[in-house]
Amino acid sequence: MLARFRPDEFTLAMAATVTIALVLPCHGAGAELLAALTSLAIGLLFFLQGARLSRAAIVAAVSHWRLHLVIFAATFVLFPLAGLALRPLASALLAPPMVLGLIFLCTLPSTVQSSIAFTSIAGGNVAAALCSASASSLVGMAITPLLAGLLLHAHGGFSLDALRSIAFELLAPFVAGQALQRWIGGFVQRHRKMLGMVDRGSVLLMVYTVFSAATVGGIWHQLTPEVFAILAAVDAALLALMLAATAGMARWFGFSRADEIAIVFCGSKKSLVSGIAMANVLFAGPALSLIVMPLMIFHQIQLMACAVLARRYASAPAPAAEPAALTRPAFGEGAS
Repeated sequence: MLARFRPDEFTLAMAATVTIALVLPCHGAGAELLAALTSLAIGLLFFLQGARLSRAAIVAAVSHWRLHLVIFAATFVLFPLAGLALRPLASALLAPPMVLGLIFLCTLPSTVQSSIAFTSIAGGNVAAALCSASASSLVGMAITPLLAGLLLHAHGGFSLDALRSIAFELLAPFVAGQALQRWIGGFVQRHRKMLGMVDRGSVLLMVYTVFSAATVGGIWHQLTPEVFAILAAVDAALLALMLAATAGMARWFGFSRADEIAIVFCGSKKSLVSGIAMANVLFAGPALSLIVMPLMIFHQIQLMACAVLARRYASAPAPAAEPAALTRPAFGEGAS
């Protein structure tokens, strides 16, 4: 039972990185060097994402378009609306940078690896999850900055000038990876585990840089245990709302059980990797650590909750009228 709620290795590594940043923060010339390395790490991160995402996966996503439309609506419409609905409560309980971070969290694309993994564990439509999560990552490159600008610009947390930084630091490496995917895609797929360490190492470097700046700037007095608990409760409420909404939409539109699983796990999750990288580009200053805090907490909560939910789906018997092998609903027939 306890194993279901045990943090994964990456979460433990992030916790260790934050602890090091609290005790031994970088400053001065070291901070400038790490800032330059962080920019390079962000570019490498998105270059590898572009190299991984095959064009065949993008084309395949079109064939089951109704399922993907529901997932996209959950990711880029319902999530921001849910964040706006929670904002009055969050504003009364949390510091402004955390409220800004909560709204920013709601604009991010879905995860890829964990969405597919949980869909597989639960016995869902893995092919649809792969296509939809990959397409979400691609579309999020453009939609997330626009949504963030729309929702946060009026509150002083976002500058539209940051779109230029997105174009040069994130989109350009991604496009370069896509352009070279034909030649290096096979290598990237064969060495997924090794290159995955590059992804995680990049995120850990960004986390260390962000939290070091917060330590040097003396910003941690705003994050008391009570505030941390409130933030975790708001994140949990947001996740519960989206899990219920995605499951409800899937059943309302008559999707199969396998497709419902894909919709729930792709439509209710947010990408920590993309979020940390984009936040480093879009926001600046010591408050950045408080801005990414809602995302980091949400990441752990979604992993624990979805692990339990995936096991429940897997253990539940398939409806008698719907064999487990069925992967396409009457509502959205098409290749999965």
